[in-house]
Amino acid sequence: MAGSNQTRVVISGIGVVSPIGIGIDSFWRNISSGVSGIDRLQSIPIENLPSKLAAEVKDFNPDEHLYNKKFIKVMSRDIQLGVSAASDAVKNAGIKRGTVDPERFGVSFGAGHIPTTPDELVEAVNRCAADDSFEITRWGEDVLGQITPLWMLRQLPNMPACHISIEHNAQGPNNTITSQDSSALLALAEAMRWIKRGAVDCMVVGACTSNINPVDLSRKNLIDLLSRDEDPKRACRPFDRDRNGTILGEGAAAFVVENYDHAVRRGAEIYAEVIGLGAGCDGSSDEQNDTGLMRAVESAVRQAGIRPSELGHINAHGKSTKIDDQVEARAYHRLFGDDAVKIPITALKSYFGHFDAGSGAVELAASILSLRHGATPATLNYETPDPLCNLDIVHGEVRPLITPTTMSVSRTSFGQSAAAILRAI
Repeated sequence: MAGSNQTRVVISGIGVVSPIGIGIDSFWRNISSGVSGIDRLQSIPIENLPSKLAAEVKDFNPDEHLYNKKFIKVMSRDIQLGVSAASDAVKNAGIKRGTVDPERFGVSFGAGHIPTTPDELVEAVNRCAADDSFEITRWGEDVLGQITPLWMLRQLPNMPACHISIEHNAQGPNNTITSQDSSALLALAEAMRWIKRGAVDCMVVGACTSNINPVDLSRKNLIDLLSRDEDPKRACRPFDRDRNGTILGEGAAAFVVENYDHAVRRGAEIYAEVIGLGAGCDGSSDEQNDTGLMRAVESAVRQAGIRPSELGHINAHGKSTKIDDQVEARAYHRLFGDDAVKIPITALKSYFGHFDAGSGAVELAASILSLRHGATPATLNYETPDPLCNLDIVHGEVRPLITPTTMSVSRTSFGQSAAAILRAI
């Protein structure tokens, strides 16, 4: 697209807080070395949980990443992860106060469901108890006043975007996307539209989620398809014939998304150019419907103006459940025909599990870094091909990235899908 009159959109900063590394250097080092972040759950008791494994972010200290440390007390774990990743991305992009016009600096950030933790409400609930019964009327009469007025700020999904804008004086457009796994890519699409129409020069984009809390872990064990394996080294195996469920995790990734000309003028290091974005929704609750995913990928490829053979890899949604992986594989075959088996595919939830909005952002970070390093990470635990997922799954070892163009794909349980295509500059 060089030399065209169209506004070009690039990635000029990356921040990652993940189970396999905090910061892009340790993250890429571990993912390219096949180091998994999945292990036995350590932060809460696991005796009564059917799925006893998780991918936790270890050695995370928000004090090391956040400028406004006074806000930490009103940040849930999710928010801390997201704001920290954004701070690292802005620093990585070389943006300081005055580098970007505040009114042309915005935020579009994804977030998942942020539950409260039992210890935050246990005292209030105890006050409603009387003679082994629960008196709901006491909640309004007396107990509500015992809860700190700032309690809700820890659960609101728009708070990551709010804290990020305050931290970096980003006074431009500000929005939150709450569309589960597809949130990060939808946020990227929104930022791209704002930049292309000249409303902003620069955006902070990303997503964050932590499923590592008692409420989410209990809920997900009841409603989601989680692996019951005891061996963390083999538990999450996308597209493998013997896969039996996903693993919960936590993490966040953030990106500085910028007008190409603006990035060049300030001397920014550019990681990749965003050349195609697509979204689609199945429009039904049928979990085997692949229409939305097909529309998302088809739109991204058309916008990028490339052939399937020009994709260096697809960073798949790869949730590691029987149905999800088969639906995704079918969508690629319906779209690309015989070319579907020729495109290298990696599935990185095998490293850090599934964590709603945040996992889509961390996967996108991996695809961008693969462009930088010219390599596609291997899918872990892929041992026995599933004949219903006939794809070229990169496994065993890192594979050279032959074509410097990658696509990252996300799909939600209710059928919302998104796809982003990036290429090296």
